[in-house]
Amino acid sequence: MSNGTGARPPQSPRVNKPSRGARTALRALAVLLIGCLAALGMAASASAADGDELIKVFVVQDPAQTGGQPATLASVAAGTLGDPSRAGEILDLNRGLAQPDGGALNGAADQLRPGWILRLPPDASGPDVRQARDTGNQGSASAAPDGPRAPSGGNGTTAAGSTMLTIPLAAAIAALGAIVLALVTAGIVGRRKVRGAYGAVMRAVRGMGAPVKRRRRLMLRRATGRRFATDAESVRRAYGTLAEFSAGRPRPETPVYALRVDNAGAMVWLSASDALEAPWRNVDSTRWRRATAGGGWLNGPVDGGTASQAATSASCLVRVGTDTEGEAVFVDLSRLDGVLSVTGDHGVARDVVRNVLAEIARIRPDTPVTVLRGADGAPLLALPAGLTQLGRAEFPAATPSTAVHGTVRAAASRRPVMGLVVVAGTPTGQVAAELAALCGPGGAGWTGLVCGEVSGAHWRWYTDADGDVDIPALDVKLTVPA
Repeated sequence: MSNGTGARPPQSPRVNKPSRGARTALRALAVLLIGCLAALGMAASASAADGDELIKVFVVQDPAQTGGQPATLASVAAGTLGDPSRAGEILDLNRGLAQPDGGALNGAADQLRPGWILRLPPDASGPDVRQARDTGNQGSASAAPDGPRAPSGGNGTTAAGSTMLTIPLAAAIAALGAIVLALVTAGIVGRRKVRGAYGAVMRAVRGMGAPVKRRRRLMLRRATGRRFATDAESVRRAYGTLAEFSAGRPRPETPVYALRVDNAGAMVWLSASDALEAPWRNVDSTRWRRATAGGGWLNGPVDGGTASQAATSASCLVRVGTDTEGEAVFVDLSRLDGVLSVTGDHGVARDVVRNVLAEIARIRPDTPVTVLRGADGAPLLALPAGLTQLGRAEFPAATPSTAVHGTVRAAASRRPVMGLVVVAGTPTGQVAAELAALCGPGGAGWTGLVCGEVSGAHWRWYTDADGDVDIPALDVKLTVPA
């Protein structure tokens, strides 16, 4: 994308407006919701009207269920009204009404038969009082005594449990429809707000978990640094594997840019144009793997032959970090041929350079180092013990040469690490000139380690805040020691 001639003119931000169809749908939903609410109100009114027709009744039980004592008007008045003298009120409410068995109560002396439904005054209460609906029929009765059966008759009442709650079907359907329509309407109107709120909540949750994750990663990286400081055996095995590719063999030297040794075998990174014979097995275009059973330097002590000495003197293997399997990956700095640029997260980039310096101090003590300050004013990197810091190096006159850009491994040749130039930041001006004089083509032949962007760097590594470094030239991502 460019801002020059022919570039697309800037456009004002689009404002999303509801379409006509969406507005019509919202209006229809609103009308349906109002209709459902109206139906619910009508159903509630009808239910209330039905509730006004409920009356209180007493269902006469069989004497076998009441201890052998037959029910009388006085006993019913005593149990439901608390006063046996109010038996006359019960008689007046039920006089002449047909009962389920065809009989009727006509006088105070009449015997009450099981299954009869006796109407009670409104103030009746007690465990034997039940609710019944008055159907308005005269001369008939309907009873529902206790038990699984509910026979019906015709004194105009239908007895039911006093705690039973009935909801009309129309009211239930109206209420359910109103809820569904309300949810659909809210979803249509507020879907963007809901999506935005959900995204904000998830970002906040991830933000709260990020510090914990980074602390855990930092502890892992520090443990890796302590392991590198005490593990000399893997360094010995790495140099032993590298010696197999030296020029002392019948075939010419095969450039190895990186390698990994573990208990299962070894892996090397080569140029895409190079190939190895058995027992080496090709993993991808640049990686080759050999199992421990293949023999060689992994299975025995490193001898002191010419090939081993040549490989050790010319190469400079440093452990940059660990891969996804937790194994250390070595990079040969002698293949760097100039300057390494480490960019991305500044703190992790400094960790990368500090770790490389610590590795060189362990395998090549007394290596001369000069430290320069970059343009961003970052503090200078402290050198580990074992390296020799120079106040100012002798700058030889540079010869004209064409700078090579990019991270293509074939563009670099082997250059033994004679000295190091460490720049804590992006070099500009005088610092860039000094870096070119020491590390550039025709210079002193030193190796530059820069925590920042450098024009003409052969290798470029990229770091992130999680403590990882991406090495595109090797197509690998490693966790950096801290």
